[in-house]
Amino acid sequence: MAESFPMNGGDGTYSYAKNSHYQREATNVAKEMINEVIAEKLDVQSLIASSSNSFCIADLGCSVGPNTFFAMQNILEVVDKKYVTQGATSESLEFQVFFSDHASNDFNTLFASLPPSRKYFAAGVPGSFYGRLFPRSSLHLVHSSHALQWLSKVPEELLDKTSPAWNKGKINYTSSSDEVANAYAAQFQKDMKIFLNARAEEIVVGGMLVLIMAGLPDGIHRSKFPLGVFYDSLCSSLMDMVDAGLINESQVDSFNLPVYAATPKEITEVIKDIGCFSIERMEVADPRSKLGSSVNVPSLIMHFRAGLEDIFTKHFGCEVIDELFERTFLKEAEISSALESSYKKGNQLIVALKRE
Repeated sequence: MAESFPMNGGDGTYSYAKNSHYQREATNVAKEMINEVIAEKLDVQSLIASSSNSFCIADLGCSVGPNTFFAMQNILEVVDKKYVTQGATSESLEFQVFFSDHASNDFNTLFASLPPSRKYFAAGVPGSFYGRLFPRSSLHLVHSSHALQWLSKVPEELLDKTSPAWNKGKINYTSSSDEVANAYAAQFQKDMKIFLNARAEEIVVGGMLVLIMAGLPDGIHRSKFPLGVFYDSLCSSLMDMVDAGLINESQVDSFNLPVYAATPKEITEVIKDIGCFSIERMEVADPRSKLGSSVNVPSLIMHFRAGLEDIFTKHFGCEVIDELFERTFLKEAEISSALESSYKKGNQLIVALKRE
């Protein structure tokens, strides 16, 4: 069973709905490439020939919105345009959109904010994408944005005190030993194979799988991953809390964030090993190009809280969360300085695959 790490629900101060515009801008970076590959590679007419003119899309890891609605609307418009250019009338094409995430996701907030003017039928599908979610050959296009960097679980070696990969005093792999990084990489490979095999069953031949996820270019060391700066800062805050007697050091030693940024080479290896998809496009993009030259560190910390509060709460308890992030806010200068020395030219992978 894959572990569940839902984003903060509702629409409060620390909710994902209120703290996810950086993810939206990062997704916008991929918009042009997604539009191009759909226009060039997707044969809409042949796909819907046996499906009563209905086109089925799934967004995996949809969270609570509103980003999923923007992404789905963009895809609908491109598919509809391609359908018209192939000589059909757009009025005859109907869309079904499946919004999927873990059962613990706040689907109530998601569906309460559905766009009233949407031109698609909407449904929710609870469950982990590390396994089957839909009937065989039932989907024409699957989209997933900023979700696949989440592993199904923490690599077991990280919690074994006798293992070279025991990650004592760290909560991620970016500044840890090679043994820790290799354990993360191996878990990613296992998870990605499960993910792709499941999608190969669900997507019709000729259908597409579009993925946007945290990543690094080939040859760039993991310590240069910008998000690692925030993981290290959170870890530093935890160790400060150990020194203050607020939590135990053993609690930190037994905690690891199951998040991994893959490289194009790693993704390509898994895709070729599965053998069910052709790689139509793969790019390493720079989300910072949409954010301007300066990064608002306090705002980013709020985004991290919206995305990570649940997993920290489950391990350390809800009573320490405010203290953890308040201490991290105080490290703004350190974080800004570290970000300046991190890799700036691309930390987002965009992958477009076609079902063979």
